[in-house]
Amino acid sequence: MKKLYLFLFIATTSSVFVSCKKSSVETVTAGESVNASEASADAISYNVSTENSLLNWKGSKQTGTHEGVIKLTEGEIFVSNGQVQGGKFTIDMNSINVTDLKPGDEKEDLESHLKGLTVEEKEDHFFNVKKYPTAKFEITGIRTEAGKTIVDGNLTLKATTKNISFPAIVTVDDSKVSIVSDTFTIDRTLWKVNYASKSIFTDLGDKFVNDEIELKVSVKASR
Repeated sequence: MKKLYLFLFIATTSSVFVSCKKSSVETVTAGESVNASEASADAISYNVSTENSLLNWKGSKQTGTHEGVIKLTEGEIFVSNGQVQGGKFTIDMNSINVTDLKPGDEKEDLESHLKGLTVEEKEDHFFNVKKYPTAKFEITGIRTEAGKTIVDGNLTLKATTKNISFPAIVTVDDSKVSIVSDTFTIDRTLWKVNYASKSIFTDLGDKFVNDEIELKVSVKASR
């Protein structure tokens, strides 16, 4: 019996340790927006493919996680001498799609809540797509840090613009450009997405939604 209790104790403490381990996904810092440099006269414009470009997202709360994708509507990337010099793209917030739920399994309800298309008093809980149908990202610089390529850019969400930086793999050839980021997280409350945030509301108990949203940027563009 003592051995059984010891086993249960070890198993329980191990599971707690695992659940409390810090995520390896880095939360990027968000600063004030900065001016993007102008593309040089010889820069070549690559058009972003809206079919092959996506923004993957994941949100979490006490009882689990949800994840999905958001499409891009347009964009361009500027290249000079084989290097990305700048670029911008528009994110279609009406295209928010929850991919871990099947149709009829609360998928539509969650998507409507995220978009703010439910009852009137809930429209600004998350992204309020009627008022803010698009978000935008503008590259303000690309640099190398500790052997990694870092993309700096202004993310505009709900009319709030913050400058963020994230590691990415950037490839360029004569016909196409690819920018694929590592998975990173942002603090949604910095863009006024405040619903059920325990850093904003102090009386939520365990009914909160984590402030951090995981993102992964995948942008493909061609001449």
